Amino acid sequence: MSIKIFNSLTRQKEEFIPIIPNEVKMYVCGPTVYNFFHIGNARTFLVFDTIRRYFEYRGYKVTFIQNFTDIDDKMIKRANEEKTTVKEIAERYIAEYYKDADALNIKRATVNPRATEFMDEIIKFVKDLVDKGFAYEVNGDVYFETKKFKEYGKLSHQNLEELEAGARIDVDERKKDPMDFALWKAQKEGEPAWESPFGLGRPGWHIECSTMASSLLGETIDIHGGGVDLTFPHHENEIAQSEARNGKLFARYWMHSAFLNVNNQKMSKSLNNFFTAREILEKYDSEVLRLFMLSAHYRNPINFSIDLLEQSKAALDRLYNTIGNLEHIIEVSNDRESSEEEKEFLNKLLEYKSRYIEVMDDDFNTADGISVIFDMVRDINSNVNENSSKKVAESSLNLIRELGEPLGILQKSARGNIEDEIQRLIEERQAARKAKNYALADKIRDELKAKGIVLEDTPLGVRWKRI
Repeated sequence: MSIKIFNSLTRQKEEFIPIIPNEVKMYVCGPTVYNFFHIGNARTFLVFDTIRRYFEYRGYKVTFIQNFTDIDDKMIKRANEEKTTVKEIAERYIAEYYKDADALNIKRATVNPRATEFMDEIIKFVKDLVDKGFAYEVNGDVYFETKKFKEYGKLSHQNLEELEAGARIDVDERKKDPMDFALWKAQKEGEPAWESPFGLGRPGWHIECSTMASSLLGETIDIHGGGVDLTFPHHENEIAQSEARNGKLFARYWMHSAFLNVNNQKMSKSLNNFFTAREILEKYDSEVLRLFMLSAHYRNPINFSIDLLEQSKAALDRLYNTIGNLEHIIEVSNDRESSEEEKEFLNKLLEYKSRYIEVMDDDFNTADGISVIFDMVRDINSNVNENSSKKVAESSLNLIRELGEPLGILQKSARGNIEDEIQRLIEERQAARKAKNYALADKIRDELKAKGIVLEDTPLGVRWKRI
């Protein structure tokens, strides 16, 4: 079965056919580096990290480009507020991005290009559009003339008149049309600027991504991705300027991840429901956040709340409890030949793997992929115990890890953490019994039982075993 992708351009699922067999050229819009990234950004980064991982799991070589926008109005404003330079702001928040992305187990991109590193290529791109009659200059500013590109609106599936009616447009009487957008901006006082045929200035936002994508991946790429909020105008404008310049399809597949809401409301500082990824990572393991984010299909909006995060934490604990059990069984089990019944179970495990691949091949359905893992883990819990052969326990553990890897979860050992926690609770229970606080002692016993641990009070002390 081949991978199918919902293509935002055609609004239907299509079989993924790469330009080069078994390779994926993928460009994903990255952050404007003027602050820490928030959990809405984190969802987009995690989604495309998982898509990249899954392609690799299925045997593709992936060239994954994610840019840093390091020259922008917000960055200039931040630099002025802090009385520093745009470059210093960029360096600081690129370092902070890596810190948080690494903490979320997001794989480093093949290349993280910065707009300021591609200034010569950007200027040439803009000049080519002017020379071809798709752009015009007004007092050092250069605008793309949208009406010259006949397919404008094909990604957002609206014509120019509909887009104009629904858009918030910067009024500028120098434009030929309100929908024309800036490719190059003349320098204003106090702003960084670069020499160009149009005078000192800096690039518009949209031209940066088109230039970096074509420079690093070629004029036609396999996949272009980002958050759904970038569909219009950013990605629409990327298509227009890229295809106008090159006369070729810019990206064969467009992918967009849906919004994240907080407590059923749009995340906003004014509503006091704004969280950075770092704030959440101070309280929760990164795998909890990954499991939560990937428990919904990437094209479906997801609602963030602490209660839902707690549910993901409990679910992840159950998975790691099974991993801990299997690690224990591997240590104590007999390295004997598997029985016929066990061989049947090993074949059943391969069926779970096939189901996982089937749902993940269908537009990266992580929600169903996670459901398959939980179904498999329930079956493992029912069929693998201390009397099982070592091979059955090892095969079970290896498959849990194999299916968890594209999701960026379930790769750690659970033995040390689980045993330390159990020992701590046993000592707390012993202290409670000594203090004749039997209610607390019973509560701790019940808590351990819920984790799959049964205590046995013996003349030699307390022993525990997994059930």
